[in-house]
Amino acid sequence: MSTEKKEPRDPRANLQATLHSPSYILAEEDIALLKRDELRPVRLQLEYFKPELLLEKHNIRSTIVVFGGTRIVEEKDARARVEALEAQLADHPGDDELARRLAVARRILAKSHFYEEAREFGRLVSTSCQISDRRELVVVTGGGPGIMEAANRGAFEAGAKSIGLNITLPHEQEPNAYITPELCFQFHYFALRKLHFLQRARALVAFPGGFGTMDELFEALTLIQTGKSGRIPLVLVGREFWERAVDFEVFVEEGTIGPKDLELFEYAESAREAWDIICRFYEMDPDHPLRALRQAGP
Repeated sequence: MSTEKKEPRDPRANLQATLHSPSYILAEEDIALLKRDELRPVRLQLEYFKPELLLEKHNIRSTIVVFGGTRIVEEKDARARVEALEAQLADHPGDDELARRLAVARRILAKSHFYEEAREFGRLVSTSCQISDRRELVVVTGGGPGIMEAANRGAFEAGAKSIGLNITLPHEQEPNAYITPELCFQFHYFALRKLHFLQRARALVAFPGGFGTMDELFEALTLIQTGKSGRIPLVLVGREFWERAVDFEVFVEEGTIGPKDLELFEYAESAREAWDIICRFYEMDPDHPLRALRQAGP
């Protein structure tokens, strides 16, 4: 048995240790706790409720989703990229990688008009539908650059609200500069972001894009095809691109979808044509769409 005398414990030091202990942090303020694997269901709930409550607060009744590639930029930026690569290739004429990058840059330049069409679509929808305190057919995008930026920009330049549903990615990205600040949200979970894209959606407009655009488009097509979501207009802008990127007829020929499934979407070439398709679907007057919108439903 030890005969060593123990120092008396200091209750004041013990109290300070208690006050600074992780166990004493309020559960709602304990970030380390909320990040535990066991708390994933709680985080999923939070990612649902935060945007939902704020969208309700701002009277967002219905939305139009706009998807498209992050790399499709304004013509001046696309042209500057082409010219820079042409200069580099002139200095290194045998560089195959530079030649490949230049060919891609020229293809992006050829698609840069879609940036202006997305911008015009954002303006057109917003000036038609955001009247007084009504928040109908509010443009919602993934909040990033390219086509998403253009659609938010069109609403911004019209003095209207628009929504951005950004996602955390390994490579840091900022939301574009045109989203309404109080309607810009950041998500960790793609699933919850998808839910908020479609929960209030009355239409979906897809411009040329990559995997992200395809993911969201096919998600919507699947939900509508299977009856999990009601029918809404799905508009693919730029028929030449879409028919090269996805041969939908092959699905029919191979028997993996039915011929009627091709009627789930339509093609458009311009912002006005896309808007007219949406108005026709809901039997709305393009100049006075809100007269019929509340009676319409997806």
